[in-house]
Order: sequence, then C-alpha cells, then structure tokens
Amino acid sequence: MRFAPDEKGALGKFFAPIAGFGVTITSMFKPVVTEQYPFEKVPTQPRYHGRHQLNRYDDGLEKCIGCELCAWSCPADAILVEAGSNSTDGQYSPGERYGRVYQINYLRCIFCGLCIEACPTRALTMTNEYELAGPTREGLIYEKQDLLAPLEAGMLAAPHPMVADTTDTSYYRGEVTGPTQEQIDWVRANRPDDPTLANVSAVDKEQK
Repeated sequence: MRFAPDEKGALGKFFAPIAGFGVTITSMFKPVVTEQYPFEKVPTQPRYHGRHQLNRYDDGLEKCIGCELCAWSCPADAILVEAGSNSTDGQYSPGERYGRVYQINYLRCIFCGLCIEACPTRALTMTNEYELAGPTREGLIYEKQDLLAPLEAGMLAAPHPMVADTTDTSYYRGEVTGPTQEQIDWVRANRPDDPTLANVSAVDKEQK
C-alpha cells in the first residue's frame, strides 16, 4: 500500500516559510518568567535529590550500621564507608557495628539515589539542599560530621547504650521513641558536660 504525499492548501503554502518559527512567535506573547536566583530561591519538589543525610533514631543513636551497601551500589564510586565495632563504652548505633568513617565525594556524585535505595535501615536519605558549590575540591568531600542529621530536641548524643531489653530489630521497627532514664544517667555519669543533657527528658521504658 502506498500513500500519496499530503498536499498543503493555499493557507498552508502561505505560512510554510515561517512554520518553523511557530513556537517562537507564540512564546512572544506569553509573560516572561525569570527566576531571580540566588536572591529569590524557588522551593524544590518534595522528592528532590539533594545533599545526603545520615539519620538518627529517636534516642539519638545513629541508624548507619556500616554495611557499605550504599558504597557498593554507587555507580560513580563516590561513597567511602569504613565500619567500626560498637562497645559497651562506645555504642553509636544499635547492633554490633556502626559507620566509623562515612565520606561522600560530591565531585563524583551524580545524585541518582541508588545509595538510598540500597540502605537497609533508612540511615541514608537525600535532602532538598542543592547549593553544594565551593571554592576548593576538598570542601566538596563531605565527612560524617557534615552528613549527620542534627540532634533534635529530646535526643541524646551518641555514644550511649541501647534502650534496655531491646535489640536492633526493636529500633528498626520504631519501637524506641526516645531515651530512657537509664540512658540519660549513663551519659550524665560519663559525659556530664554533654549539651544534650540540658533539654532531654526520659520516655516510658516500655516504649510501645
């Protein structure tokens, strides 16, 4: 089956020389929208992939367990993780291990989000922060202290013991809703000058 070529009418032949400018001509009559960045910052979409963040549990312990799955899943090899072992006097996260070293090289990161998909504890998420430019290469290599989420009111700074009679599974399930009096007393005995002691209050030990 053969199709005959479309024949333009008289009007089509008349506008044919300027048909390619159709989008340009119609845009001339639309209002101009210019974003005055950086003086006026337009909010990003809620699921925008910006700077990474290492999250904490409600009692202040870190969610990262140093499993390195985020580093293995990164296609740009931008993440470096070195795990450390938790101890009685140095419990940074529930379970046996924590992320002792956590480093993201934003000179390599392509913000694909594969790292947050690989994280088994939702320790790593991405914020809406996008202003990451800097004058030096070293300043674009973020260390753990740059990525950790700030301590919210009621949290105790790590390290401190886990809530008594709980496991790491209890933390993952959201059964821990804040620090207990035993945790507060431990921090007060070992770090009496810790600033997080000023605004912390104990929650019910049952934590249901």
